[in-house]
Amino acid sequence: MIGTVLDAVLMLLLVSAIAYGVRLDRRLKAVKEGQAAFAGAIAELNTAAGRAESALKTLRDAGQETDLLHDRIVKARALKQELEALIAREGREVRTAVAATPVAARPEPVAGEAPRAAAPTDLFEKVESLAVAPGVKPEAVDRFAPVLQALAANHAAKQSLNRARRSLDEDLFAA
Repeated sequence: MIGTVLDAVLMLLLVSAIAYGVRLDRRLKAVKEGQAAFAGAIAELNTAAGRAESALKTLRDAGQETDLLHDRIVKARALKQELEALIAREGREVRTAVAATPVAARPEPVAGEAPRAAAPTDLFEKVESLAVAPGVKPEAVDRFAPVLQALAANHAAKQSLNRARRSLDEDLFAA
C-alpha cells in the first residue's frame, strides 16, 4: 500500500512537472517572438540612423555652401553700391551723349526684339543699357564688362542656392 501511495505521489509530481514544462515552453516561445521583433526594431533603427547621418552630412554641406554664398552676396551688395555710384556718374555722361546725338542717328530697335523700358528696373539691365548706348566710350564699356560678369555670377549663385535649398527640403521631408 505504501508503494501505491508513493506511485500516486510520483504521478502527481510528474503531471505537475509536465504542466510546468508546457507553461515554460509557452513563455519561451513568447520570449523568442519578442526577441525577433526586437531584432527587427534594431534593424529599422540602424537604417534610420544611417539616413539621419546622411541628412546631417547633406545639411552640413549645404550650410558650408550657404556660408560661401552669403559671403558672395555681401560682396555683391558692396559691388552693387559701387556700381550704382559708377552708373550715376557714367549715366550722366551717357545721357548727355545720347541727348547730343540726333534722333535720326539713334539705332532703331531690332525686329522681333522687345523694346527696352525707358527706366530699367534691374541693375543688370541698367549696366547693359549704358554699355550699348551710342556715344559711350569703349573704355567705359570695358569697365562694365567685369560688372556684367559679376552680376551673372551672382545670379548663378542665387540659382545654385535655391537648388540646394529645394534639394535639402526634399531630403528632409522624404525622411
